[in-house]
Amino acid sequence: MVKTKEALDLVGRIKDLLWEKKAEGVVALDLRKVSESLDYFVLASATSTPHLQALERHVQEKLEEEGLRPRPTEGQSPRWVVLDYGEVVVHLMTPEARDYYDLEGFWADADRI
Repeated sequence: MVKTKEALDLVGRIKDLLWEKKAEGVVALDLRKVSESLDYFVLASATSTPHLQALERHVQEKLEEEGLRPRPTEGQSPRWVVLDYGEVVVHLMTPEARDYYDLEGFWADADRI
């Protein structure tokens, strides 16, 4: 199990990686007080499907260099990519998918970090 400090370090690392590739609207949510099963979400928007794929590839490649691999996930789409690193789950979305699914609104009671 990743300890809280390690999870927060991973959240910060993922945010930095997303900013390196010019992700938009990068937000991290601390879900521990509002969910019994989720710890942290990192959300970001891409400007296009190729940008979405570039964000996914960049985060995966850089974290794999550090020995971290995401858990397998189902239901990937060209509009929404989920990278599950256990305590930290990354949601990369097109602006349309992000507006439609409104994860930030659904988890509005979560602390932003």
